[in-house]
Amino acid sequence: MKKGMVLCVLCVFGLVFCMGCAKQTVKELPLDVLKDKIKGGWAGQTISCTYGGPTEFQFRSKMIPDDHEIPWYDGYMKETYEERPGLYDDIYMDLTFVEVFEKEGLDAPASSFAKAFAYADYMLWHANQCARFNILNGIMPPESGNWLNNPCADDIDFQIEADFAGLMSPGMVNTSAEISDKIGHIMNYGDGWYGGVYVAAMYALAFISDDINYVVEEALKVIPAESQYAQCMQDVIKWHKENPDDWKITWQKTHDKWDNDVGCPHGVFDDFNIDAKINSAWILVGLLYGEKDFGKTTDISTRCGDDSDCNPASAGGILGTMIGYSNIPDYWKQGLAEVEPIDFKYTTISLNRTYDMSYKQALEVIKKNGGVVDEEKAVIKVQKPKPVRLEVGFEGHYPTEKKELNITLADEASFEFEGIGIAINGGARMAGRERDRSQSTEEYTFELEMYIDGDLAVTTKLPTDYRKRKFVPFYKYQLPMGKHTVRLKVLNPTDKAGIQLPNAIIYGDKPLKHKH
Repeated sequence: MKKGMVLCVLCVFGLVFCMGCAKQTVKELPLDVLKDKIKGGWAGQTISCTYGGPTEFQFRSKMIPDDHEIPWYDGYMKETYEERPGLYDDIYMDLTFVEVFEKEGLDAPASSFAKAFAYADYMLWHANQCARFNILNGIMPPESGNWLNNPCADDIDFQIEADFAGLMSPGMVNTSAEISDKIGHIMNYGDGWYGGVYVAAMYALAFISDDINYVVEEALKVIPAESQYAQCMQDVIKWHKENPDDWKITWQKTHDKWDNDVGCPHGVFDDFNIDAKINSAWILVGLLYGEKDFGKTTDISTRCGDDSDCNPASAGGILGTMIGYSNIPDYWKQGLAEVEPIDFKYTTISLNRTYDMSYKQALEVIKKNGGVVDEEKAVIKVQKPKPVRLEVGFEGHYPTEKKELNITLADEASFEFEGIGIAINGGARMAGRERDRSQSTEEYTFELEMYIDGDLAVTTKLPTDYRKRKFVPFYKYQLPMGKHTVRLKVLNPTDKAGIQLPNAIIYGDKPLKHKH
C-alpha cells in the first residue's frame, strides 16, 4: 500500500481493493508521518504566532501595509520567549487542556478543564476572563460561556485555543467538535464557539488532505449553514474564487460586510474588533491566498491586521499540520530548535513535551473512534462532517449607543438609558495603584447590586485582583424595550480602592440605520 492512500475497510485487511476507495472512510498514515504532522501543527502555530506578535492589534480594522517591515531572523524566537512570554497565550492556553487529558484521560469532565483554566496563574482577557470570573464564583460550563453570563461570548478566545482539539483528532472532524463542545463552552457561545469548532475541524482534515480548498470547505460543514459565522466564511471562500490573485480585494469586501462587533463591550462602536467571525476570516484569507507556501500564508494572515498574532498562528498551525514539520522551510524554523526544550511561561511544558503528549493523545483518540494502530501505522476511521447545533448569541440585540458615564462609584450612582440591554465597562483598582499592578499585594473585593427600574437585577463582586477581576462589571440583556433607570449600589464602600465606570453599550431591538 502506498503511504497516505485512502482505503476502504476491506482494503485495510488485504481482502480487496475497490476503485471507489478514495471516497471511503478509512485513511492510513504511517506513524512517523502522523507524528511529523502533529509536530508541524504545534511548530507552525508557534512560529507564526511569533512572527505576528509585534503587530497584535496595532492595525485595527485595517491591513498592515506591504512596506511595514515585520522582523524575522535567527534568535528572534528565543528573544520573544524571554522578553514577551505572554504572547504565547495561544499555546499555553491549549496546553492547559492538553495537560488535563494527560492527567485524567480522554473522558475528563468539563469541570476539570474549567478549574484548571480558572485557577491557572496566567492573565486572561475578554471571554476567557469573563469565564474565569464565572467559574471562580460558581458558574460552571456551559453556563460560564453563555452570552447571558458572558458579554464577550462571541469573541475570539476559544478560536485561538482550539488547535489541540484538531491535533488530537486526525481525520475525525466530529470528534474534534465533541471535544470543542466540552471545552469551548467554558468561555464561548454561538459564533465565538464556532470559531474554535471550525479551526479544530480544519486541523483534523489537514491530516488527511493536502488540498487547502477542500479542507476549508469541508471543515465548514461542521458549522450550521444558517449561522452568521458560516455565512462570513462562505463569503470569504466565494470572494477568493472571484478574485484568486488579490487577497486585498477579498479583505476589503469582508471588512465592509462583517467588521461590526455586537457583543464585546470594548469593541462595539470602535475599530477594535476581537469578534471571532472577522478574525476567522483573516485565517481563511491567509490559507486560501497563501497557496500552501508557509511564509506567504503566515505573512498574509498577519497583514490582515486585527488579532494579527493569533490569526497567523491558526493558519500556520493548520498548514504546518498539512505539510508536516519536516516540510516547514528552514528559514521559518530558524531558532525553533533553540526554544523547543524551553517550558512555556506558566507551564512545565515545552514544545518537545507537547509533541509527545499530543501524539500519544491522537493515538488514543484514533483507537477510541474505531481506528487501528500497530507498530508502523495508524488506520483512521475518517468522519463525514456533521453540523453542530445552532447557537445564536445576542439574538435580537443591536448596539445603538456608546453612552458616556464617567462614573466614579464610591457609594451609589444612577442613570437612564433606552433599549433592551446594557453592558457597562470599567473595573475596580486599589487606591493609588497605577497601571503597574505589581505596586501592591493588597487587594479588595467590592460587593455591589444593580437595580433596574427599582428591581434588584444583579448582585455581583468586583475584585481589584487583576487575575480575578470581572472583565465587564455589569450587564443585563433581554429587558423590555423602553426607557430604564439603573441604580448601582456599593454594599461595602472603602477608601482603599475605587471603581471607575467610563461608559456603557446600549442595545435596542432594531439595528441602527447607519453603521457607526
